[in-house]
Amino acid sequence: MGATGTGKTTFINLVSGSNLRVGEGLESCTAEVEVSMPFELDGRLVELIDTPGFDDTSVSDADILNMIAAYLCDSYREGKQLAGIIYMHRISDFRVGGIAVKNFRMFRQLCGDNALQNLAIITNMWGEVNLEKGYERERELATNGKFFKSALDKGAGIRRHDNSIESGAEILRWIMSKEPVVLGIQDEMVNQGKDLAETQAAEELQREIMEEVERQRAEMVKYQEEAEAEARRIEEERRMEIERVRMEALHWMEEERERELAEIRAEKWRIEREVEEMEERHRREMESIRVQIAYHNRPPSVSSDSSG
Repeated sequence: MGATGTGKTTFINLVSGSNLRVGEGLESCTAEVEVSMPFELDGRLVELIDTPGFDDTSVSDADILNMIAAYLCDSYREGKQLAGIIYMHRISDFRVGGIAVKNFRMFRQLCGDNALQNLAIITNMWGEVNLEKGYERERELATNGKFFKSALDKGAGIRRHDNSIESGAEILRWIMSKEPVVLGIQDEMVNQGKDLAETQAAEELQREIMEEVERQRAEMVKYQEEAEAEARRIEEERRMEIERVRMEALHWMEEERERELAEIRAEKWRIEREVEEMEERHRREMESIRVQIAYHNRPPSVSSDSSG
């Protein structure tokens, strides 16, 4: 088991010699439970069961859970028990995201705590990461309570796979050293007679769905708040632009008014100057007329007779 793209099918093909289809792109190729061709290891006949991850690109998590539960319970009713479970994880992942965490939580509920001693957590794709960085990630996976620590505390083992047949065989030998195990979902549905919806795995899936709904609701609320804030910002910018245009118009009108007033004052000054000039000319003309009148109205001169 494990998330899509962690190399589950590649591992099975490598150690079993099977030819199950391996995905090369972003979409999952394992859309149903598949079983490898039987092969012999240390005198024992082995079959490996390949399951889709709970992040399939074309099948819902609910359908995947139903598919895996049906296969496990049918095989258990036929008297088949698992020697153990392999959970694949890419050590090359920069971080363990929400999908990987969700996959492992669902996986835990499928297995149940009693089966964890038969669980091998396998880190692979070591060739794609600096070894020092890989060791650091491996330590965090094993000691951080958000990841694999709780399973390791209950008896699970963590192993490295270097993509060789020998490495895969050693992982299988560790599992084959365990007593066969009944998974939690097998016990609930077969031994206890529960419906799938009543199992811990289904409850975990429902919780995951509710968390996703709440997350989407929170994102929607956040989006609406951001949209409203953006609308307010745009409206404020629009208001400020209108105010700026209005102030520019007022300023232009004030400048135009001042210009017109200046023209009026200049015209008034010109008229006043013309009036003053006219008055000055009139004054001079009147003064000239008065002089002329005074000259014509002067008394005649009297001549003196020298002979007496």
